[in-house]
Amino acid sequence: MRLVLDTAVMVAALRSDAGASRKLLESVLSKRLALLISVPLMIEYEAVMTRPEHLAAAGWSESQVLDLLDVLADIAEQVTLAYLWRPLLQDADDNMVFETAMNGRADAIVTFNRRDFAPVGTRFGMPVLKPAEAWMQLEKQQ
Repeated sequence: MRLVLDTAVMVAALRSDAGASRKLLESVLSKRLALLISVPLMIEYEAVMTRPEHLAAAGWSESQVLDLLDVLADIAEQVTLAYLWRPLLQDADDNMVFETAMNGRADAIVTFNRRDFAPVGTRFGMPVLKPAEAWMQLEKQQ
C-alpha cells in the first residue's frame, strides 16, 4: 500500500503507542507499506509534531521527533508536486495532503478528517480512510 498520512495521524502515532496510527507508522518504518511525502508535508509534520503540547503528551523530545522525521525522509517515497489541486479543501494544509496523494498516485489518504476529505476524494477517485480502516486493509494484504 502507498499512503499519505495526514498530520493528525502522525501526531496520534506519537501520542499513543497502542492505536492504529502507531501501527501504520511502525509499518512504514519496517517497510510494510510506503509512505508518500512532499516537502511541504514534511515541513508541516515537523511544525506540528514538535509543538510542546504534543511532545509533552507523547513523552518525546524534539530531537527524537526530528530523528524520526529524518528516517522517514530517507525511506518514504518523495513526491514532486507537479500539479497543485487548489483550492479544493477549506484548509490549506488539507490541500497539501491531497496534492501529495494525487501527485504521488497514492492508494489512499489516511486521516481522521473524513468529513472534509471524503467529498473531494470521491470526486477524484482518491480513497479516504481512517487509520483503523487502513490498518485493516494492510493486514488483509499480508
